[in-house]
Amino acid sequence: MDEKELIQVIANACDDKRAENIVALDMKEVSFVADYFLICHGNNERQVQAIAKAVKDEVSKYDYDIHRLEGYEQGRWILVDMGAVVCHIFHTDERHYYNLERLWGDATEIELTLE
Repeated sequence: MDEKELIQVIANACDDKRAENIVALDMKEVSFVADYFLICHGNNERQVQAIAKAVKDEVSKYDYDIHRLEGYEQGRWILVDMGAVVCHIFHTDERHYYNLERLWGDATEIELTLE
């Protein structure tokens, strides 16, 4: 599975937990942090944690390692790092505050097909 397929798997896992405004960005030309970002949000801490757990569980089915999972206990901004792909799962308030889509506005958005 390549990274674009992984992004789709992650997006579907987020969608299954009713994540909102799921956006995937191609970061290759604008950042050295990762090749791709997937950004979404939940409406409360428990939902944000549930989305992160779903992502972790789903990618492990495909033998992808989670390099780092940060922010889970607080449930306000959880970062799930899979190397080339980083998933940012925000609480609604934090998503509006940090506005990563604007910060990385030069990145190309990747079209997702949510099931």
